[in-house]
Amino acid sequence: MAENKKPESKKVEGRKPDRKSTERKTPARRNPRPTSKLKVIPLGGLHEVGKNITAFEYEDEILIVDCGVAFPEDDMLGIDLVIPDFSYLVKNKDKILGVVITHGHEDHIGSLPYFLKEINVPIYGTKLTIGLIETKLKEHNILSSVERHNVNAGETIKLGKNFKVEFIRSTHSIADSVALAITTPVGVVVHTGDFKIDFTPIQGNMIDLQRFAELGKKGVLLLMCESTNVERPGYTMSERSVGGIIDKIFDDSSDQRIMVATFSSNIDRIQQIVNSAVSHKRKVAFIGRSMTNVVKTASELGYLDIPKNTLIDVQETRNCADGELVIITTGSQGETMAALSRIALGEHRQIEVKPTDKIVISASPIPGNEKSIYKVINELIKKGADVIYDGLMDVHVSGHARQEEIKIMHSLTKPKYLMPIHGEYKMLRYHKNLACELGMDKNNVFVMANGDVLELTKNSAKHNVNAVPSGQIFVDGLGVGDVGNIVLRDRRHLSQDGLMIVVVAMDKYSGEILSGPDIISRGFVYVRESEELMEDARAVVNEALDKCERKNINEWAYIKTLIKDTLRDYLWQKTKRSPMILPIVMDIE
Repeated sequence: MAENKKPESKKVEGRKPDRKSTERKTPARRNPRPTSKLKVIPLGGLHEVGKNITAFEYEDEILIVDCGVAFPEDDMLGIDLVIPDFSYLVKNKDKILGVVITHGHEDHIGSLPYFLKEINVPIYGTKLTIGLIETKLKEHNILSSVERHNVNAGETIKLGKNFKVEFIRSTHSIADSVALAITTPVGVVVHTGDFKIDFTPIQGNMIDLQRFAELGKKGVLLLMCESTNVERPGYTMSERSVGGIIDKIFDDSSDQRIMVATFSSNIDRIQQIVNSAVSHKRKVAFIGRSMTNVVKTASELGYLDIPKNTLIDVQETRNCADGELVIITTGSQGETMAALSRIALGEHRQIEVKPTDKIVISASPIPGNEKSIYKVINELIKKGADVIYDGLMDVHVSGHARQEEIKIMHSLTKPKYLMPIHGEYKMLRYHKNLACELGMDKNNVFVMANGDVLELTKNSAKHNVNAVPSGQIFVDGLGVGDVGNIVLRDRRHLSQDGLMIVVVAMDKYSGEILSGPDIISRGFVYVRESEELMEDARAVVNEALDKCERKNINEWAYIKTLIKDTLRDYLWQKTKRSPMILPIVMDIE
C-alpha cells in the first residue's frame, strides 16, 4: 500500500485544490486549547438505519465521515427527507477540514447539498462516489463552488496536522465502496463503512482483508463496525449468485415483457440484469429519475457496460415485442412517487401493466417499508402480472455483513475499543454481545447514541452522553428545518380526526354577536350526513358565547379558549373523536 500517495485531484472542478499537498491549510487560531483527546462524535446513524454522519475532533481540527439522509417514517406527514442536525458543526465550522465519504448511497451522501450550503469544505471520495455526489450538487446548483477530490482505494490523504485517512478497498451493494483507516495522534481508528465479504464480486475486486490484518498487527485503537445484519447468522451471499436466478427468469419468460425493480444505486445488480438482457437479445429501457441519473453517471465513468444497440428510450418501448424488452425501474421499496408505484396504480404516462408481464422486485423491504411494497405487489397481481419477489425466489442479496463476516473483521483488526455503528439500538446491543463472545471486555465496547461523545487517548476511553446537539431536521419541499415537531403533531392531529373551524362575528365595542357561529368541517364528518350533530355543535358554541355575554367578557383569547374547550368536550362525548378546533372571532365596527 502506498502510504502517502496523494489523491488524484487534477480533474476536480470548482475551487482549485492545492496541487503540492493534500493537506488543507486552515488559518492560524489564537490560543487553541489542546485537549490531547480524540473526540468521536456521531451525529446520525445510531439507533436508526440512515442519516449516517460522524465527526472526529482533535484539538482545533474536525474531520467528518459521511453525510447522509434518512427517509421519512409513516407519521412524518408531508416530509420529503430527514437530515442530521448540523448545529454543532456550524458552530465549529472554522475547524472543519473536509468530508470523507465511504460510498455513494443516499444514507451516506444525501445530506451533502444541505450541509455544503452552510459549510463549504472539500469532499473526498472514490471516483464513482464523487460522480454521484456531483449529480446531486448539480441539482442544487452548487457544483461549481464545491471542491472535490477523487481518491483511489489504497491511497492515503493527509488532512490538517492531525489526520491521515487511508482508503481501503471494500465490497458492498454499490461499486467503489471503501473502509477508512484514520490515523490520529492517539491511534488508528478503522471505520468499516457499509461492507460485506464477497469473494466473487461483480467488479472483480475483493475486499482488502490483508490490509485490515496489517492494521490489526500494528494496533487498532478503535473499530467502528457496521451492525445492520449483525442479528443474522452465517455469511451474506455473493452478489454474483443473483445473476444466475435472473438468468433463469429470463429463460422462463421468452414471450413475456420483463420489468425489474431494484435500487438505482445497485450498479452490480443492474449490470447483471443488462447482461441477461444482452444474452437473451432483449432491449433495455430505464425509468425513474434516480435510476436514469445513476445509470448515466456509472456508464460515463466506466462502471456500467451497456451496448449501444441494447439501450433504448422509454418512448421506444411501445415499438418492442414483449419478448424483446426488459424495463429496469425504481420503486423497489414501494415509494409513492417512484415509477413502479405509478405503474401499479395505472398513473404512469408511458408504461401500463399487461396481464402477460413478468415483474421482478429485486430488493428486500427496508424495515418500515413492508406495507408500501406489499401494496404495490398486490396492485400488480390484481392487474394480472406475474410478480416475483424475495419471498418467492432469491432475487436479492444484502450488501451488509452477517455475523461471521463481522467476526472476521474483529479478528483481523483486533481493536482495543469497539463502537458499533449503522443500526437500530437492538442491532448495536447485539453487536456488543457478539464482540464480548469474541473475548472483548464489555467495558471496552461503547453502545452510543447520536450526540454522545467518545473521548479517546492512547490508553483510555470515556463515553459522554448527550454531549453535543443532535437530532433530525425535516426537509419539506424547499423548506429546510421550518417544519418541527409541533407542526408534525398538528399534521398528525389533522390526519387522524380532521378539522372544525368555528367563525363568529362580534361588534367591536359592545361585544354583541352579529353573525354565526358558522361551523366548517374538513375530514371530521360529512356535513350532509351529520346535520343533527352540526346543529347541536352550533348550540354548544352559542351557549358558550351566551355565557361570555352574561359575564361581559369580550376578550378574544378567553372566548376562543372557551369555544374550543366546550366544543371539544361535546364532540368527544358524542363521537369519541377529537378534531382540531380552530375558532375565528372577527371584530366588526
